[in-house]
Amino acid sequence: LELAREIVPQARLIAALVNPNNPNTETEQKELEAAARVLGLEIDLQRAGSEEELTDAFAAIKQRGAGAVVVSYDAFFGSVRDKLVALATRYSLPAMYHWRDYAESGGLVSYGTNLADANRQTGKYVGKILQGAKPADLPVWQQTKFELVINMKAAKAVGLTLPPSLLA
Repeated sequence: LELAREIVPQARLIAALVNPNNPNTETEQKELEAAARVLGLEIDLQRAGSEEELTDAFAAIKQRGAGAVVVSYDAFFGSVRDKLVALATRYSLPAMYHWRDYAESGGLVSYGTNLADANRQTGKYVGKILQGAKPADLPVWQQTKFELVINMKAAKAVGLTLPPSLLA
């Protein structure tokens, strides 16, 4: 939400796209609402668990006048990445995603963990387990490498001028 506020500072309403079929949606909704209160923003929570619902959600986001949309981290959304990016472009909505694949596919901004790094770490854990290590004895590993990817062509397509502080 902070990134959305920095990219579209005049926006007071930010949409959040969540999958109602994801068991984490309720927790995520509460966290989004709490963060929005702190930032002085209003959240328009849109639920989409199918491709058909995606189109309706983006139309509703545009109709309600949201200044940007934050797409939740969800496997379903990853499977329809190109459609999400196309809908955000069609409705001229600045959209933020979790993985760099979205920005590489034409999305505006992604901010999240480095998946290649996470996959390497997973492979190391699997290797240790296959060599006899007990999973309970392995240290907890948390991702520390995050990436901000900005697609300047997408920014131009939705008419945004990004702040120099973000581009630096």
